Amino acid sequence: MSRNDYDYFDLDNFDDGFDSRDYRRRQPQRRGGSYNKRSAYGRGRRANSKRTRNRIIIVSAAVLLLIMIIVMISVLFKACFGKTDTTSIPTETKASATQSAASNTNNNNNNQTDDLSPAYFVTPEIEDDNSEGQMSYNIYAWKKQGFELFGSDESKAATYAQTINGFADKLEGIKVYDMVIPNHTEMGLPQRLKDSSAPSTSQAENIKSIYSKLSDKVTPVNAYNYLAKHNKEYIYFGSDHHWTGLGAYYAYTAFAETNDLDVLSLEDCTENQIEGFTGTFMNTVSTLDQDTVHYWTLPYSVTMNITDQNGNVTSYDGPYYSGAAAGDYTYGVFILGDNTLTVLKSESDNAQPGKKIAVIKESYGNAMVPYLTNNYEEVHVIDFRYFTEDLPTYCLQNGIEEVLFINGVMSANTQIQLDSMSGLFKQ
Repeated sequence: MSRNDYDYFDLDNFDDGFDSRDYRRRQPQRRGGSYNKRSAYGRGRRANSKRTRNRIIIVSAAVLLLIMIIVMISVLFKACFGKTDTTSIPTETKASATQSAASNTNNNNNNQTDDLSPAYFVTPEIEDDNSEGQMSYNIYAWKKQGFELFGSDESKAATYAQTINGFADKLEGIKVYDMVIPNHTEMGLPQRLKDSSAPSTSQAENIKSIYSKLSDKVTPVNAYNYLAKHNKEYIYFGSDHHWTGLGAYYAYTAFAETNDLDVLSLEDCTENQIEGFTGTFMNTVSTLDQDTVHYWTLPYSVTMNITDQNGNVTSYDGPYYSGAAAGDYTYGVFILGDNTLTVLKSESDNAQPGKKIAVIKESYGNAMVPYLTNNYEEVHVIDFRYFTEDLPTYCLQNGIEEVLFINGVMSANTQIQLDSMSGLFKQ
C-alpha cells in the first residue's frame, strides 16, 4: 500500500492493515516516564467511538449505493424490455375485418412513444403448426398462402438511405418523411421456415438500418410496429404481394401519430368488400386460397382527379373504383391502380385549409393514401415510375410543403426502383 493509500484510509481510522506509524500511534502514552492509565483509557474510548461511527457511516453509504444501483438496473430493464402491448389482437378471418379494426381503433391513440421510435421494433408473434411448405421460384407456399422471400444486405440499406437523404437535400423548405413497409413474409412466416426451407433475411434489421442512416432532414415513420402488433389480423393478402386495406390503415395510423394528427376511425366509415381476388402469386402457385378485398368508404366527400401518361385528366367522386370486381385486378379498387398523378381533394373537417402533401409511391401506397384525406385538404399521389416532371418544381407550383416517400421493402432494396425515383429530380 502506498503512502497516499495509507493516508486516505488511516485518516478515517479504517483498518487497512499493519503499519509502523499506526502501531506507534496506538502505543500507550506516558507522562514523565510513567504510564497514564486514565489518558490511555480515554483515548481508547474515543478511538473506539470514532471507529464505530465511521463504520456506521461506511455501511450506510454502501447500503445506499446498493439501493441506487438496484433502482438504476430496474429502470434500464423496464426501458429495454418493459414495453408491452395492452391492445387485444384477435385472430381475424377475412369476413370479420370491421370488427377487429373497430376494436383496435380506440387503442391506437394509447400506443407508447417507443412504438414510433425508429430504433424500437416489435417482434411479431407468428403461429406455427410445424408444417412445411413448398418453394416455387421466389414464392413460398405455406398453409395455402404465398410469401415473397426477401434478401438484402447492409450496403443496400445504406444506398436507399443515402438516396432519400439526397432527395431531402433537394426538397429545400419541405418536410420529408420516409416509410418502408415490410411484406407478408416478415409478419406471417415463422422464423423456423425463414431459417431453413424459405430462406429470408430480417426485414426488421433492414428497415432499422435504413432509418438509422437517414439524415435529420428526414422523419422516419415506423409502420413496422403497428403491423407487427396486428399481424394476426387480415393485413396482407395470401395470393398477392400487397397488403390489405386494413394493413394500410395501421400504417396510416403510424404516420398520423408520428405527426400528432387526428386518426381517422374506421367506425365512422362504411366497410365494403369484394370476394374472389386472385393476386399475382396465383400465376406461380395455383393452389392458394382466393382473397377478399376490404375497403372503407369515407365519412366525408373526396374528389379524385387522375392524370395519365398522356396528360389526360379523368375525375371521380371518391378514392375507390366502384367498378372493381373479382379477379386479378381487384386491388385496383384503391385509387384505380397505378397512375402518373392522382390528386385527392378532401372536405374532411379535420383537414386544415391549404394543408397539402405529396406521396411518392409505388403500388404499396395505393391502399394507404385515401386515409390521408382525413388530415390533408389535398393529397398529391405521384407514382415515381411514370411521373416525368421535376418534383421540387411541382411542389413549389402547387404549394406542397410535405412529402412522404413510401416503399415496400422489396422496392426499397432494388436499385432499379431507386434509379426511377431519382428521375423525379431534373436539376
